Amino acid sequence: MNVSAMDSPCLDVAGIGAGPFNLSVAALLAPLVEVRSAFFERRPRFAWHPGMMLPGAKLQTSFLKDLVTAADPTSAYSFLAYLVAHGRFYRFLNAEFGAIERREFADYLQWVAGRLPNLLLGHEVREVQFDGDGFVLHGDGQRHRARNLVVATGATPYVPEWAPARLMCLHTHQYLERIGNVDGLRIAVVGGGQSGAEVVLDLLSGTRGQAAAITWLSRRQTFEALDETAFINEFFTPHYVDAFHRLHPGRKAAIVARQKLASDGISRDTLTQLYQTLYMDSMVRGEGSLLRLLPHRDVHAMEADSAGAWRLTAHNGFDGGHDVVDADLVILATGYLTRLPDCLAPLHDRLDLDADGRYRLQRDFSVQWDGPAANGIYVQNAGRHSHGIAEPQLSLAAWRGAVIANAILGHARYATGDAALPIEWASGSGEAAIDKAA
Repeated sequence: MNVSAMDSPCLDVAGIGAGPFNLSVAALLAPLVEVRSAFFERRPRFAWHPGMMLPGAKLQTSFLKDLVTAADPTSAYSFLAYLVAHGRFYRFLNAEFGAIERREFADYLQWVAGRLPNLLLGHEVREVQFDGDGFVLHGDGQRHRARNLVVATGATPYVPEWAPARLMCLHTHQYLERIGNVDGLRIAVVGGGQSGAEVVLDLLSGTRGQAAAITWLSRRQTFEALDETAFINEFFTPHYVDAFHRLHPGRKAAIVARQKLASDGISRDTLTQLYQTLYMDSMVRGEGSLLRLLPHRDVHAMEADSAGAWRLTAHNGFDGGHDVVDADLVILATGYLTRLPDCLAPLHDRLDLDADGRYRLQRDFSVQWDGPAANGIYVQNAGRHSHGIAEPQLSLAAWRGAVIANAILGHARYATGDAALPIEWASGSGEAAIDKAA
């Protein structure tokens, strides 16, 4: 059976961080009696994006793309098992959801976290060393040993350089925790993705009070929809990820950039709801809209004005001009950045990083490093540059968890394949070049 690190002289697997991606690996390893695993999470209670758990916000992927189903549909940690355990399987089916609410999926994740015997909440890993035989994890006055690491510490909220002292804005990851009452405030929302759209809708609803004005700025040429058609969704399949990983690194960045709306657009339902809200305000109720829409704007400066508020200056990519926005509150929907966690600092010089300081990840999500091959370091949600746009998404969480679990086990315990459409991603000559480059 799985035992905690405190009871074991050496773990087969130690996980650092317990967001959805490491929960997937933990759930796949938990039933395996031959594997000692422990996943360490510094937070005392599991929570998935609590700052953006807005009522009505929908998941942008199928509920079947949960933590385990794609790898093991018989798992006790599937979303369907969660529905049955909560006595709402038939009600859920009869509701015929096109997309489920994020709040329900978050509850599912918390349910799994509460049932995993190999998850240790409230245990922070502060430093990881390698002593020649294995990894030594230090934290909270305790020491743990492990043969393999699975790192999934999450991404860091991105705060642009133009934000004064990088502290004066409210990032969406803290939205519900910090927004408060907005009565009479002029609010600027920066960022044209799903989070920005959800925040704008929430502010327009009046739930937080009546803002004096809301300005939504986006670098995109308009407020663009998520591209989730069938062939686009092929980017989120094992076959495509494998083909992408074999590409020469010099080709990858441009391809990922062209695929932005496949993973970072706004749900059509959200856009429709927003447009209908503006229509009802202006056309039916005859009220002036609180919302000012400024797409194709790139904010490059933010300064305090004489009244203690903020003045944003943005370049207009449409006509080359500039716009000035005065705001009492600036909300950043600017996404996240991946960085090496501080706890891996003692191993930094032993890791094979590229010129941009990013992990060089192998196909099985292991990091190339100068240590023994028997001691693997696997990293999740840090390979958009190596594995493509599916890497930070929930879509392939179970598949990636299975790839990592199989690599650690040394055999194919979990399914990682699927039938492929006759899409030829690589040409014959290109495939030869790809194999040579790999």
